[in-house]
Order: sequence, then structure tokens, then C-alpha cells
Amino acid sequence: MDNLNKLIQDIRLDNQVRLEDIPAIDLYMDQVTQLFENTYRASKRYEDDKVLTKTMINNYAKGKLLFPIKNKKYSKEHIMLIQLIYQLKGALSINDVRVVLEELNRKIDAEQLELEPIYQQYVQMNDEQTRTFEDAVKTLHSNVQEKVTEVDTDNQAYIEQLLLVTSLINMSNMYRKLAERLVDQMDASMPEK
Repeated sequence: MDNLNKLIQDIRLDNQVRLEDIPAIDLYMDQVTQLFENTYRASKRYEDDKVLTKTMINNYAKGKLLFPIKNKKYSKEHIMLIQLIYQLKGALSINDVRVVLEELNRKIDAEQLELEPIYQQYVQMNDEQTRTFEDAVKTLHSNVQEKVTEVDTDNQAYIEQLLLVTSLINMSNMYRKLAERLVDQMDASMPEK
């Protein structure tokens, strides 16, 4: 269990761009990529992985995942949206991300909605979900350890990891499928483009 606790700590689930991390002034693209690199550096799987690149940001803008950028500078709202995109694209297609954020972008651009209080709730929920995840993984690990003793004593360590990986992926797939169904509902309720 110590190894699993270390792995959970190593993936740095608590890393996220918080409101206090976002400067009050608009940023150039290099500054935005640096902010994300600094925030997520410790949670990268491989050292040479890129957290966020100029190409990614340009693609988000071209794909209308972000409301228009003015004078090549990114506002606080842009950075909050990029954080949402960063998280959403880990499980959803870019088209699904567009559907999820389309109304939000439209209302922000029309100054009909303030993003900051929504974003603050998002950050708080992420913190709560991190704690819930850690508890759920500990429970899952205990269940896996019980099951392993019923299978094969010669290969317990391998079977334990196998069952843990497959169980985590199964849970991930269930969450992703439910999220996709919610996206489908959002897409169906959108006015025709």
C-alpha cells in the first residue's frame, strides 16, 4: 500500500491552475504555456512530455474552444478556459470539449456571464474529488488484495497490479461514458448553428 500511496502522491492530483496563480494582466502565449508548464511539470509522466504548446493553443482558438483572443494576449478568462480544456481533453474528443464549452464561451464573449465564480467552484470540486479519489483507491486496493488471495499465490504481486489496473481503467471508462452521454444531451439542447 505504501507504493500505491507514493504513486498517488507522484501524480500530483492537487496540481491545477488556481485563480491566485493567474496574473491580473493579460498574457502572451509564451507566458501562458510557461504558467501551465510550471503548474503541471511535477505531474508529467515523462520528462519530455509537453503540457501545453503554442500549437495546442492555436488549435483551441481555431477550433472555437476559446472566445476570440485580442491583440495576441490571453485574458484571465482565456486561461481559466484553457485549464478547463486541458482537463476535458484528457477524456473527451475535441468536438465534445467544444460542445461543453460553446455556451460558456458565447456568454463570456457577450459579457453575460462571469467565469471567475464558476471557476472557483470548479477548483474547489477538484480538491474534494482528489480526496474522494484517494479514499476510493485505498478501498479498491483492499478489495483487490482480498481477490488476489483467491486466485494464485505464486504470482500475487503481478495479479494484484493487473486487477488494480483493469479496475481503475474500468472505473475511468464508466465515468467517461457517462460524461459523453451528458455531452450528447448538451449538444441536443443547443440551438441549431
